[in-house]
Amino acid sequence: MNRSVIIGILLLGLCVDGFGQLMSYRVLFGLTTQQPRQIVLRQWQQQAQTRYLVVNPQTLETAITALPPNGVKILSWSSLMQQLGQTPYGRAMRFEQQRDQNLQDAGIERTDKTERGFSLTIDLCPSTKPLTRSVFEQLIKAFEPEEKPIPVTITVTGLWMEKHPQDLAYLKNLVSLAELDITWVNHTYHHRYDPRLPLPVNFLLEPATNLNDEVLLNEQAMLKNGLKPSIFFRFPGLVSDKSVFDRVLAFGLLPIGSDAWLAKNEQPKQGSLVLIHANGNEPLGITDFINLIRQKSPYIRNKTWLLYDLPGSVAKEK
Repeated sequence: MNRSVIIGILLLGLCVDGFGQLMSYRVLFGLTTQQPRQIVLRQWQQQAQTRYLVVNPQTLETAITALPPNGVKILSWSSLMQQLGQTPYGRAMRFEQQRDQNLQDAGIERTDKTERGFSLTIDLCPSTKPLTRSVFEQLIKAFEPEEKPIPVTITVTGLWMEKHPQDLAYLKNLVSLAELDITWVNHTYHHRYDPRLPLPVNFLLEPATNLNDEVLLNEQAMLKNGLKPSIFFRFPGLVSDKSVFDRVLAFGLLPIGSDAWLAKNEQPKQGSLVLIHANGNEPLGITDFINLIRQKSPYIRNKTWLLYDLPGSVAKEK
């Protein structure tokens, strides 16, 4: 086995054990009392500490932090939005409320249209097949040294993490080696899907789906595996309705869609959120992406065709 993979597996074990058990995990809204003020989204107990998931309202970058009892001012969601409505986070949340109607691809599909490239999003839905590591190898080959670390958004499910610890260790090791800069996105814990059902009653729209569990259990699984949940969320199958979309917003999360699902022959534009699956179930999309970056190689070399960090791209939108 490759030495870097072995190191990654060991690191994964250390992270899971070292992070300890999460208890009393809950949604909590507020602001940190010290500058720069951060938005508080979650609270839990871990290793005899009260920990919080916070987000910078200017950069949309999240962080995990331990704060003293007087370190948080608890606020209602409406009060929080009143205070932060003009920040990039407040603007993004307001724009999202206008994107909740579509059955498919509701949410952010495209960011800054002036960007010379796009944001790459890679879905890891539940799968019995191994991670398609070739896509990451080709990414590194194509974009380094022009971009290092390479910004990538990975949407991950709880069941995938549970079944693929070695593949997860491989990805975390690429981060530790500064090859990739991964934004980790909640893609639900179970990623419910029944091929016999029509879209309006499938995925998260399937009756009896517990949305709280799908969102919060996956966040906890991410934390237990040493991943930092981002502010973003992707619906399984990119399928939602207004009710479930607005309930995800109520967790303080920003849903993302895609206007360039490569396996569906949707071509990327400037600022697109490109979608491929690296869970072994979509070889066509992987082939299309590898062909695309080979085709764009001269533009990558002169830095006129790049990959963009998703939080930064969304934060720049006016």
